[in-house]
Amino acid sequence: MSWTHHILSRRRALTTATGLAAGALLPPTAAHGTGFPQGPALATAAAFTNPVIWQDFADIDVIRVGDTFYASASTMHYSPGAPVLRSYDLVNWEIAGHSVPVLDFGAKYDLNGARGYVRGIWASSLAYRPSNRTFYWLGQIDFARTYVYTATAAEGPWSRLTTISTPYYDAGLLVDSDDTLYVAYGNTTISVAQLSPDGRNQVRTQQVFTAPSSVGTLEGSRFYKINGQYYIFLTRPANGQYILKSSSGPFGPYTMRQVLLDLPGPIAGGGVPHQGGLVQTQGGAWYYLAFVDAYPGGRMPALAPVTWTADGWPVVQLVNGAWGTSYPGPTVPPPPRQVTPMTGVDTFDGTVLKPRWEWNHNPDNTRWSVNNGLTLRTATVTDDLYGARNTLTHRIQGPTSTATVQLDHTEMRNGDRAGLALLRDSSAWIGVKRDGAGIRVSMVNGLTMDANWNTTGTGTEAASVTVSGSRVWLRASADIRPGTGRLGTFSYSTDGTTFTRLGPAFSLGNDWRFFMGYRFALFHHATQALGGAVRFTRFELTTP
Repeated sequence: MSWTHHILSRRRALTTATGLAAGALLPPTAAHGTGFPQGPALATAAAFTNPVIWQDFADIDVIRVGDTFYASASTMHYSPGAPVLRSYDLVNWEIAGHSVPVLDFGAKYDLNGARGYVRGIWASSLAYRPSNRTFYWLGQIDFARTYVYTATAAEGPWSRLTTISTPYYDAGLLVDSDDTLYVAYGNTTISVAQLSPDGRNQVRTQQVFTAPSSVGTLEGSRFYKINGQYYIFLTRPANGQYILKSSSGPFGPYTMRQVLLDLPGPIAGGGVPHQGGLVQTQGGAWYYLAFVDAYPGGRMPALAPVTWTADGWPVVQLVNGAWGTSYPGPTVPPPPRQVTPMTGVDTFDGTVLKPRWEWNHNPDNTRWSVNNGLTLRTATVTDDLYGARNTLTHRIQGPTSTATVQLDHTEMRNGDRAGLALLRDSSAWIGVKRDGAGIRVSMVNGLTMDANWNTTGTGTEAASVTVSGSRVWLRASADIRPGTGRLGTFSYSTDGTTFTRLGPAFSLGNDWRFFMGYRFALFHHATQALGGAVRFTRFELTTP
């Protein structure tokens, strides 16, 4: 299929969700056929509120290994890719690492003569294989081939195991009870592949289902074996979820049932929860971790309990006919430790970046370093931030949050630009411009892309002020609640205490077609010649 067809098939235009799910509100019950006791070692956490993560993590796959839950998500053109999230209760999450250390899939992912915007890591799969105590990540790139990465620990290091010539679109990886590896994949036409015992090659593949025209597009496969039955969990973008069930083996035949359609979601103004995964707790309860389209912020994970009908079909538990904004917390063992917050201060201590950070495309690793501060040396001569290498990004915390950075600009050169951006296909930034002997703090807006992700605007200076000294504090605040007219604002300080607003408010775009939500971004690029450097000594992400 063409690239355009795939893009359009993944998400239909987002509208406010109305209507009811397939399942009505049911009283809480144990998962059908599990038989797991809830012993004294288990405790019910406090009630949780959706979204469980108000940051952009989409196309979720979720698993449990022992007493730990892990999830993976799409990252498109950001590098490293495929973050691995970790939780002990399905509610509080941290970023443990990334399954794809570098997007070494072609020069466009290096921003070196080409671009990989809205390509890269799409819906992929995370699994754990007990026989060799190994985590597996599997995903297709550019509709050309499939890559498999493995690690013995979720935080890594991850390494490439193999490349498979069949592109498993929106794949779900199943480790069967006999240790055989299967992959469910496809768009509308759903297939199942069997891999070799070492996971390096395809043994066979077979079409197992075609979505009826009354349903339309189905994709986003997740593959399970539950109580001897095989299930393929599928999304109808962006307003439905369906499941296929086979009692005859992984290659079917399969029958289909609707899980939810046009279900009101838990984020005001957001979309229908969909395209996530099912996971079982230690006590036998089941949960569905989905995402909610919530632009301009992105796609936010939401959690709901699931029960099972007597004949083995999942039912999402509703609250007043909707995916609940709140549910009782899962019953799980006490956590061994507190997870690392996704907000707070980073002083870039140590010699590696923390896993909360992802580059816009692959960085030039010769031109940045971490050592009690982040040093960015200019890596690109350009007036286009979208074409500048070594722009470092951080997800925005919803519904509103503020990022503040401390910037040492002593070693900037003439023509250099460095600062803090609100980055998407329509962007704005506050930063330092060095021209001649002068240093100005400027607010720039009007950075834009077209539908093919080519730059259509490199920005216009909306306000500026001359500053002295070697340091400046820059601040960006963003309202990423779903809807139009959400604003970002910028300010600066010369002492780190008193901040002055600079420039007009920036209206965040909420078109879904860029897929990824807005991010805070740290950047430094040259417009005249390489050789300059800046040092970010502190980054702080706060919420009201």
